[in-house]
Amino acid sequence: MNNNSHLSDRKYIISGFFIVVAIVYISRLFYIQIIDDKYKLDARNNAFRNRTEYPLRGYIYDRNGKLLVQNVLSYDLLVTPKLAKNCDTLALCKILEITKEEFLRKMKKACQAPNSPRKESIFEKQLSNKVYAALQEKLYRFKGFDVQSRTVRRYPRPVAAHLLGYVGEVTKEKAAKDSYYIEGDYIGISGIERSYEEELRGVKGKQIVMVDVHNKTKGRYMNGLYDTAAIAGKPLFSSIDIVLQEYGEKLMKGKKGAVVAIEPSTGEILCLISSPGYDPNLLVGGKERSKNYTKLYYDSLNLPLFNRALTAMYPPGSTFKLIDALIAQQDGLISRSTVYPCHGGYPPMGGRPKCHPHPSTDLPGSIATSCNSYYSYVFREIVDQKKYPKFEDGYNHWRDAVRSFGPNTKLGTDLPFDKPGNVPSVEYYNKVFGKNHWRSNTVVSLGIGQAELTLVPLQMANVVASIANRGYFYTPHCIKGVGIDKKLDPRFKEKHYTYVQDQVAYDNVLDGMQKCFDAGTATASKIPGIIACGKTGTAENPHGKDHAVFSAFAPRDNPKIAMVCFVENAGFGGTWSAPIVSLMIEKYLTGKVTRPEMEKRMMEADLIGG
Repeated sequence: MNNNSHLSDRKYIISGFFIVVAIVYISRLFYIQIIDDKYKLDARNNAFRNRTEYPLRGYIYDRNGKLLVQNVLSYDLLVTPKLAKNCDTLALCKILEITKEEFLRKMKKACQAPNSPRKESIFEKQLSNKVYAALQEKLYRFKGFDVQSRTVRRYPRPVAAHLLGYVGEVTKEKAAKDSYYIEGDYIGISGIERSYEEELRGVKGKQIVMVDVHNKTKGRYMNGLYDTAAIAGKPLFSSIDIVLQEYGEKLMKGKKGAVVAIEPSTGEILCLISSPGYDPNLLVGGKERSKNYTKLYYDSLNLPLFNRALTAMYPPGSTFKLIDALIAQQDGLISRSTVYPCHGGYPPMGGRPKCHPHPSTDLPGSIATSCNSYYSYVFREIVDQKKYPKFEDGYNHWRDAVRSFGPNTKLGTDLPFDKPGNVPSVEYYNKVFGKNHWRSNTVVSLGIGQAELTLVPLQMANVVASIANRGYFYTPHCIKGVGIDKKLDPRFKEKHYTYVQDQVAYDNVLDGMQKCFDAGTATASKIPGIIACGKTGTAENPHGKDHAVFSAFAPRDNPKIAMVCFVENAGFGGTWSAPIVSLMIEKYLTGKVTRPEMEKRMMEADLIGG
């Protein structure tokens, strides 16, 4: 009896042991299959690949439908570190032309956040055709590695680099802030590519791809039932005339400076040139792009990456006199017949600012001859008006009127990084000279576009467009339509009125500008068969030779183009800037150039190398 009881107890113990073991196994299987997805992920990763389908980036066209920016096929090498076991490392390094140390560094990066050993990430981007072909033949030897296709930018014409901008790899900070991007994605860095990134980038798609044990693609999972298609970026239709842009860049070769042209009736930018420039195709590709960028970045002589058209703040020189002439007439201080003395300079200040020899003249003549003394008087008349009991109020009135033409403000263009220029404030001069210790004659050089007064070329072109329109401007912009329906941002349709609305004042100034071409400082650059209005300028440069400046628009009635040209360290505006503007206006309005000798002189001149 006792023996049977002992056997019965042992039976329960053994049964209990097996039950416990079964519970442990069942619990473990439940945890593995239901709770912990590690093994499930490993199994899925062995059979499936989740791929991002990158959309085609939007194309960019010029105002006449000519293609400026397109896409070409490129390939990236991807890696899933967890699966990259028993990989022929040396063979892969040989194909990629990298060292084993580089291989290990890249593999380490692929395992670190935001990447993961179980997550596919980019190992090598933008493979050359030669490398891609070699990889395709031997990909079965490199477990855990695969190739994905995507597109990169290509520029059919090697011009307009500063305007179009370039695309580069997204930063960690941007990827962390914007869920659209992950490290390795591309994003617009500058120019149009940056400003219109959201429109150009499109929408990513997703693919689930099946692979076999040899890492070869066998097709789409469920015939693509769970895939989502990428949506291509929107095309952009720019206002740029690429023929004018190319021609201007040829004329500016060998020169430092900028050219900006605007269509006054719309505010559309016709060309935007920063010289020296570079071929935008240099900043496309993998290793070559990095080398080219470094070379361009460290070119301290030419600074090719520096966008002078938007960020170089130059003294406008005598071209600024046009604004003073308009403000003084609007205020009733001068008229067409007003004459001021000039004896080689501004008499109240002992002949400073200096002026070149010429007879005393009226308002239009003062513009044609570019009299410094005349506009020193005009500046004093504006600032010292008796209706302003405080001198500072008169100065602020002048400053506000100037700013209504665009200086000292960010114009709101659709290009990034534009600077506002500088029209010095009362506060600034109070710090420099002390409160109540400066007057109009203290800062009289402002009246002739000198001293601390600075504008960027885009602003100066906008001033000329405002004068061409006789009192208003549209915000300058380089994209006239987005998408197939060519939508335009409403802010570019809004008129901005200047302080000066007296149409007689504009007529007087335009007479002077026309006379500048007909019998003034730009006579040598008169355009055959076209009535144009212009103004030369020589901007003093404390760091070297003066800058040459010229602004103009044409035709005088119903103007089609307004533009400005700055050539650094080139001396008189009539010598270099005026011919460049004159040739470009003729080219744009007539489609040809009738002055081959002038054209040859401009194209062959090298003002950088000597």
